[in-house]
Amino acid sequence: MDRTDADGLFPRWIAHRGAGKLAPENTLAAFELGWRLGWRAFECDVKLSADGVPFLLHDATLERTTNGHGAAGARTWDELARLDAGGWHSPAYAGEPLLRLDRLAEWALPRGAWLNLEIKPSPGTEAATGAAMARAVEALWRAHGAGESGGPAWPLLTSFQPAALQAAQAAAPHLPLGLLLDHLWPGCWAVARGLGCVAVVLNHGLWTAALLAEQRAAGWRTLTYTVNDATRAEALLGWGLDGLITDRVDALGPGQPATA
Repeated sequence: MDRTDADGLFPRWIAHRGAGKLAPENTLAAFELGWRLGWRAFECDVKLSADGVPFLLHDATLERTTNGHGAAGARTWDELARLDAGGWHSPAYAGEPLLRLDRLAEWALPRGAWLNLEIKPSPGTEAATGAAMARAVEALWRAHGAGESGGPAWPLLTSFQPAALQAAQAAAPHLPLGLLLDHLWPGCWAVARGLGCVAVVLNHGLWTAALLAEQRAAGWRTLTYTVNDATRAEALLGWGLDGLITDRVDALGPGQPATA
């Protein structure tokens, strides 16, 4: 894996939704492509089916990235498993299914891939999703030796929804959490501190050198999304950013000039 932060917690380079835009996002095909391109750390979005199964999907609805319709969280896993989550991207991926969190763990953990799991609750299910995600992660990662000497690193659980993080913290207090921010709202740093977050993950346009220095001094690891420009990436890393999420898995990151 490319350089991690000082405590070995976070990789510097993280592939967005598996392989950026080169494969259908949040599918196993995307993670496999990202891996083949040399990436060893991945971000993805996780929500719950109507019957409580954690699975990967970004949107609240199914239309953009599957051949389904309506609210994703209103469907059982049996219904979701029948959908095509790849044909929207390109014919080569037609028939690619939605991905369950347990299947992703089975793929990632034996090969040493690190994950940033964004808790992406369907509207109104923030607490339920955060708690279920934390319990699932605890069981899946523990089964592979997480928490033991030489075991895999716990994933980072992030969310824009403080209620989801609060529920995750209550369900599994040892899991590392990060607050996602697309704007700086009043009290956001206090909320992150109250949740025991180890990281803050900001839209890259929010970071300045001064803000990054402030938050690092406050004791947080600093991450950002979604950086697709090499010049911006170099500036952020030069300021001391710990981790950067990108779609440009073919141009940035491992083995590319901006990784120095």
